[in-house]
Amino acid sequence: MESRIMISVPPKKIFEIYADVSNWKIWDPDTKASSIDGPFQTGSQGRITPAKGMAVPMNFISVVPDKSFTVESRIPLFRMLFEHELNETAAGTEVVHRVTFSGALSFVLGPIVGNPLRTGLPVTLAALKRLAETGTVSA
Repeated sequence: MESRIMISVPPKKIFEIYADVSNWKIWDPDTKASSIDGPFQTGSQGRITPAKGMAVPMNFISVVPDKSFTVESRIPLFRMLFEHELNETAAGTEVVHRVTFSGALSFVLGPIVGNPLRTGLPVTLAALKRLAETGTVSA
C-alpha cells in the first residue's frame, strides 16, 4: 500500500524530521515509541512500538540523505518493509510512504496490520506536512 502528499518545503527539511527517530510519535499516530541505536544511516538498528501492539526490532536497510529511507521489521514468518521517498519538485517535495508485507504469515497478519495502516498513512502524511510546513502538528 502507498500514500503520497505534496509538502511545500525542500526534502532536506523533511529528512531532518525523519532522522529524529525518537520523535516519530509526534507526527505518526500509529507509532507509540521509536528508537535507533546509533546514527540515522544504512545498517543501524532500532525498535518501534506501534500504537497498538508490542515493540519490534527495526533494521535501517537503506538511508539516502535527503532522498529516502527504508526500514524492515521482522517477526517469525512475517516481514514488514516501510519505504519513505522524497521527490523534489518545483513546488516543494512529493512524499511517498509505502508499506509491503511478505513471509508465510503475511496472508494472516497482512490484513490485521495492513487495514489500520491503510487508513493511517494519509493521516500520518498530513501530520508530517503540518510539522514540516508550520513546525507543529496541531491543525
